Amino acid sequence: MQTIFKGYILRLYPTDKQKELINKTIGCTRFVYNHFLDEKINDYKTTGKSKSCFDQIKKLPGLCKEYSWLSEVDSCSLRTALFSLDDAYKRFYNKQNGFPKFKNKDTGNSYKTNNIKNTYKDKSYESIKVDFQNKIIALPKLKEVKFRGYRNKDCFIGNIKSGVIRRVAGRYYVSILVEEPLILPEFIPRSIVGLDLGIKDIITTSYNEKIENSLSTLEVKKRIKGLQKGLSRCKPGSKNRYKIKLKLQRAYMKLKNIRKHLIHNITNKIIKENDIVVMEDLDVKNLYQTHSIAKSLTNIPLAEIKRVLEYKCKWQNKKLLTINRFYPSSQECSVCGYKNSKLKDLAIRNWECPECGSLHDRDINASENIMFEGLKMYVNSL
Repeated sequence: MQTIFKGYILRLYPTDKQKELINKTIGCTRFVYNHFLDEKINDYKTTGKSKSCFDQIKKLPGLCKEYSWLSEVDSCSLRTALFSLDDAYKRFYNKQNGFPKFKNKDTGNSYKTNNIKNTYKDKSYESIKVDFQNKIIALPKLKEVKFRGYRNKDCFIGNIKSGVIRRVAGRYYVSILVEEPLILPEFIPRSIVGLDLGIKDIITTSYNEKIENSLSTLEVKKRIKGLQKGLSRCKPGSKNRYKIKLKLQRAYMKLKNIRKHLIHNITNKIIKENDIVVMEDLDVKNLYQTHSIAKSLTNIPLAEIKRVLEYKCKWQNKKLLTINRFYPSSQECSVCGYKNSKLKDLAIRNWECPECGSLHDRDINASENIMFEGLKMYVNSL
């Protein structure tokens, strides 16, 4: 059976002792990560080679004896810190990221622990358990912690693989990774939609529907701007700076949640109403290098919309087709196919076809052309 990995975020409400232990664990994993990153760098300078992840894990017991406070936290979290360091090196060698950086108190505010399963006297035990009825999650060393989230869920259908405990703006969250069976419905192509991504309107569909960009006029953005000004005036290390920094983190978190809510509302509606979704293969990195539209693009999560559509189509057995990014969807008439080269100017929003006399809205016409091009691709693939 095909399986997928899904992540579930729960908000934790730990006691003061549990908070202290979480903060200790975050600090210990950060220390282990930085210690062995420094060792890797020094080994490479002296010998031209660096130790593997498993060689460094063998050194952990000796490090725990040297620094006794490392034994107070979850031992699995210390090992996973080394696996994340190894993953950072792999991503660097594959040219996906830059060279691994040392973590500090601002960037390293989370730790990962794995769900360890065991059996004893015909009874099975797990280090991570979630009880949705009583709203309690059992985590290694922390034991039972109260949480909030997923009111309509009774249990996880699948195996819990790991959990990431995170501290954000004085609040605590856990991200649970679950391996679930994927049951795909039968694919029956009843409807198709073309999507044109834009700046003023995030999405224009081939059904003449426009979804406005509400992210550019949020009050929380004005608040962030004011808090940033206040933060720049505070003295480093002062209590007022810490208070404003906390408010700024919460404002950014609110903006992130608003953006995430908007993306899921848009994508859920598109996937629910259509069986085939067609969009352009946009080069987002090059778009950000275009000076005239770069600032406007910061309010539009184009790449995230595409990513969410991809996995939701996969989960619900829908088709997501991407057409060539150089296809002139805005320049062609969707009625007769006449190509108007004057429409390279983005200021022209409405135009009349000189061939057939049809009046076009630039974005709606583009979405219709994208839909027709996707329909050709689907028919040719049969």
